[in-house]
Amino acid sequence: MTLNTRSICLKVSAVAAFLLFFQASQAQLSQMDTAAMSGLMEQKARLLKNNNIVLAVASKDTIVYKNDTKFFNIVRGQGDAGYITQWFTTALALMMVEEGKFSLDDKVADYLPEFARYGKNYITIRHCLTHQSGIQVPSKLELFSRDKGESYEKVANSYASKEIQSNPGTEARYSDRGYTIVAAIIEKVTKRKFEQLMAQRVFRPLAMRGSNFMSLDGSIVSPSFGARTTAADLTNFGRWLLNGGQWRGVALLKPESIYLFRSLVTQAADLKGAPKEVAAYDWTMGGWALEVSGSKANALAMPSFGGTSVVVDFCRGYVFAYLLKEMDKSKNADAMMDIKATIDGGAEIKCQ
Repeated sequence: MTLNTRSICLKVSAVAAFLLFFQASQAQLSQMDTAAMSGLMEQKARLLKNNNIVLAVASKDTIVYKNDTKFFNIVRGQGDAGYITQWFTTALALMMVEEGKFSLDDKVADYLPEFARYGKNYITIRHCLTHQSGIQVPSKLELFSRDKGESYEKVANSYASKEIQSNPGTEARYSDRGYTIVAAIIEKVTKRKFEQLMAQRVFRPLAMRGSNFMSLDGSIVSPSFGARTTAADLTNFGRWLLNGGQWRGVALLKPESIYLFRSLVTQAADLKGAPKEVAAYDWTMGGWALEVSGSKANALAMPSFGGTSVVVDFCRGYVFAYLLKEMDKSKNADAMMDIKATIDGGAEIKCQ
């Protein structure tokens, strides 16, 4: 056995030991399935070879497993949040709703008159947060291009002249445009910079010290996929959701707002342009519903391009997040559901 192979085996053994401890320590979780664990360990061995991935698992109260590597760990190992950024933007928007800054059913044109000028009076903030604005979906070139010095309002106003592909609220098309519109409205009603407000209201209160919306060239950062974060920060955010909007005794959102995160919006068959990894799942305001009870998700997921993913299981009471130092989409296809299946141990748990 080579030194490198021995090192990988030791890391994998540590993963198994801590996940087993997590399984035994959580009353909500079932007995771990040995075969599922073996499959996960094989995959983890491949992922750990390049020290590129970190995984964190947490209960409602604390992180119970982490696989820090020599050069990358869950606290200081920052990577792209990708589409998980939508969780952060949605949370900030719901805070604005609770404070009476706007309502989800307010018209975008009430805050950005350019939309009225182009006859888009019927688009609401809710439509923007649920991919139902009807505005033409951007091309890949448009999606990743950002001009230095642009503001959220300028970019949002440029969408007012775009074609309408469907009437607002009638179809869902996965797109970043709605979140940029919401970011512009948040800046309008608060007279504060979006990234500063995010740090003040979401990142700092949740002790997400490794998360930000900063850019190196002064351009705006996409409120749909542009944040940077860590695995530890993602588990903090997930624990906050698990605790109904409470964080360390402080209510940052009401339970009703967390319920909106879990409320089903669009069935899988009706959502166009969804990433292939989650195309089979229904969409809520806060992500993909891996498990459903009635009109709400019992387990929410937010995978992103490049491999970063987070899952919050409200029934079993855990969250896990894994983050890649460097984007590698090939690592993303099965890892999320493999890890969840291993933690769940194959048991079906009924939620109220």
